Amino acid sequence: MQSLTMTAFTILLTIGIYFISLRIYQKIKIPFLTPLLISTTAIILVLISSGITFEQYKPGKSIMTFLLGPATVGLALPLYLNRQLLRKMLLPILLGIVCGSISTVTTAVVLAKLSGLDALLVTSMATKSITAPIAIEISRIIGGDPAIAVAFVVFTGTLGSMIGASFLSLCKINTPVARGLAMGLAAHGQGTATILHEGQLQGAMAGVAMALSAIFVSFIAPFYIPWLL
Repeated sequence: MQSLTMTAFTILLTIGIYFISLRIYQKIKIPFLTPLLISTTAIILVLISSGITFEQYKPGKSIMTFLLGPATVGLALPLYLNRQLLRKMLLPILLGIVCGSISTVTTAVVLAKLSGLDALLVTSMATKSITAPIAIEISRIIGGDPAIAVAFVVFTGTLGSMIGASFLSLCKINTPVARGLAMGLAAHGQGTATILHEGQLQGAMAGVAMALSAIFVSFIAPFYIPWLL
């Protein structure tokens, strides 16, 4: 009974803090105070101050993580609503995803090598712009560390969700399709959730970019990344 109460409390705590963070962001609109960053920081502080351990938080986390599946499938709705535009722009979208996927992998590896990072870090960093489950498997295949790879994925998604939309606006990239594709490619799930607040079309394109880039990179990574290294 106590464990069920703790699980319910951690779920309600996470949801409550997220919605408070979302309201704060909607009022102040500061890129560095995205709901993801505010809520993550607040939850960590609450858990530490209340003495709740990660093991106690884990059952609630597992339930919320499981619900990511239906939430991801839910991205198909805005995609369906914009299916005519997707058909019309299919070739440019596919070309953009292919070029964007190759460039994210290439720049990550090249910049990491130029910075003199350890080979293991370079290999693990190569999958930073792919959604976490696929990044883990690719990292294992190419000789990286899955834990380090996930850390880079989370950092990339968090940073992308914080500054991605503002950076696109700074670069005068205002087309909804382009903004969605860029956020989905560069910042995967977190970027998709952020850009979805701008509109259904941006969210739909981000979902397409996130899914197709992950599939494309999973095919080329075992050959392309070792070649880069």
